[in-house]
Amino acid sequence: MPARGDHDARRRDVSEAVWRVLANRGFGGLTLRAVAAEMGASTGLLTHYFPNKKALVTYALDVADERTANRRVSEAKAEGLAALRSALLAVLPLTADSADMNRIWVSSWDGALADPELTVREKNRYHQWRERLRPHVVAAVERGELPLPEPSDVDGVVATVAAFTHGLVVQALFDPERFPPVRQTEILDAFLASLSGR
Repeated sequence: MPARGDHDARRRDVSEAVWRVLANRGFGGLTLRAVAAEMGASTGLLTHYFPNKKALVTYALDVADERTANRRVSEAKAEGLAALRSALLAVLPLTADSADMNRIWVSSWDGALADPELTVREKNRYHQWRERLRPHVVAAVERGELPLPEPSDVDGVVATVAAFTHGLVVQALFDPERFPPVRQTEILDAFLASLSGR
């Protein structure tokens, strides 16, 4: 039986290899053979961790979730619209690392749409993201930065900003020359200005 430290170190190696495969090939290129090659190991070693492709994909999603949760995000200096802007900028592919992160998530959609369990997981992930955006929208409304005809429109605004941001992500991933970081930021700022009536 390997020592616990050896097991933990091997698991970290597997996580890093999975991440590199995802960053280079997306979920479509994620196979036991690809991860093993990335580690310089045999596929037999990986079958101790992943008995099948679904187990590997589930683990890869866990790695992506962990990387997403642990990435450094600059905190907004203010509340309301400024905090919402910071939260949305953190999602955009403005750096090489965030572009990798977004490529990985976008490449996961195909598998998530085909697998009911992964569909539920992805649905919950987006629900949680909207819940994290919601307090910023509420604060912006309370501060008079986002005029709404009805208080019940908050959820509609949250859904709109989430959908807009992911639409911009997809365009920037497929056409980075037309949507460099400066342009992405300008587009987001213009969108937020239109919501606030400025």
